[in-house]
Amino acid sequence: MGRRARTLLLVLATGLAAGFLSGLFGVGGGLVIVPALRTLLGMDQRRAVATSLAAIVVTAAVGACTYAARGQVSLAACVLVGAGSLAGAQLGTWLLRHLPHRLLPWIFVGFTLTVVVSQQLRVPVRDAALDLDVLRAAALVAVGVVAGVLAGLVGVGGGSVVVPGLELVAGTGDLLARGTSLLVMVPTALTGTWSNLRHGLVDPCTGVLVGAAAALAAPLGVHVAARVSPATGSLMFSGFLVFVVLSMLARERARHRDERPQTASQG
Repeated sequence: MGRRARTLLLVLATGLAAGFLSGLFGVGGGLVIVPALRTLLGMDQRRAVATSLAAIVVTAAVGACTYAARGQVSLAACVLVGAGSLAGAQLGTWLLRHLPHRLLPWIFVGFTLTVVVSQQLRVPVRDAALDLDVLRAAALVAVGVVAGVLAGLVGVGGGSVVVPGLELVAGTGDLLARGTSLLVMVPTALTGTWSNLRHGLVDPCTGVLVGAAAALAAPLGVHVAARVSPATGSLMFSGFLVFVVLSMLARERARHRDERPQTASQG
């Protein structure tokens, strides 16, 4: 019972951490949830990702509602980015079948480092609204396409792409970018979870626990995001992106290490 209680507390702590990051940066929180579920509950990668996506439905919805209550969500931007993301995901899955596997992580690393450098070369703003015209509409669709391509290629997209895209390409304020990013995630996570549930990939109990804990913490993340300055928020988000890159490189290193014994045994 003691071990089960500790595991339950760690699962709830995972949800709290994911929810806080979701509200703070406008991301889904899967970077925290997936490895935690694999480590704590011994889930395989597919089941952990599916359960994480189920939790993200609740997390993103609560975070988006919290930002919307502050007037920091754009429905028009959500539709345009979402449309581009659908098209980009198809291109990403096609590229996944044709590009060398070892090249895929470096595509995301290069893109992310470019974003980090670009963010440091501009002054972040807080209250810039989205004034839509033809060029900005096209830019929002392009942001969605890039997010979809990277999601299809390396399974990483969402806020790590949409938030800097809205800020750098469309010129929106930082909070508007984060709130809109969370709203974009809701239909995507919802449809993906519905499909995963039909195929029995989701652990519903764990998904509910993580999602409930994340929902409690997401408003706190939104509150902190609104209290820090745009410059500080940009610096924190850049640090988060660097952490994402390092985590991806660590996973790739572990995957290559695991493949070596198999290759040697086959030889």
